[in-house]
Amino acid sequence: MATNRQTKWHGRVEGAKARCSVRGCRQPGEFRAPLTPSDFDGPGTWQWLCLDHVREHNAKYNFFEGMTTEEIQAAQSPIAGWDRATRAFAHVGTDAGPAWRDFADPLDAIAARFRPEALRQAVDRFTAKERHALGVMGLQDDTDLHKVRKRYSELVRRYHPDRNGGDRSHEQKLRQVIEAWQLLKVANAFT
Repeated sequence: MATNRQTKWHGRVEGAKARCSVRGCRQPGEFRAPLTPSDFDGPGTWQWLCLDHVREHNAKYNFFEGMTTEEIQAAQSPIAGWDRATRAFAHVGTDAGPAWRDFADPLDAIAARFRPEALRQAVDRFTAKERHALGVMGLQDDTDLHKVRKRYSELVRRYHPDRNGGDRSHEQKLRQVIEAWQLLKVANAFT
């Protein structure tokens, strides 16, 4: 009976001349694995491992080791880095456009630049934090309090462990939804 072995592996260096770095292993070292992590001072040091030992190495690797919960959440954020202030550009003959700091999503800021004036005023009815809370709840700037309340109810039912069969993996999302509701229910835009 012939064995079907996969010949293409992600990360394999074909024709590598080194042996596996693990003592006593006679397999060819076809995979590069970091011995020390790279940093901003340059690349780290590498070792060559066989397929079995690189799998063992990868199973132990934890990118988030030594980080706090807040640092992990910041590293996983899809908009990491967009919350910094940017320098002002000259705008000769045009209006200044929206302030980037007023938007949680950079694409919303770009889109706001090209909206008609009436729609721009609708965006301004919420503060940056309120706009972020709307984003957490999956709502747009043209919503009313009734829609916010309805969406809050749907999300609590989806994420609360008592309502979703005891699944506690969504507690962080539930916390964000509750905080968003607390902020939006007293928003000036709804008074």
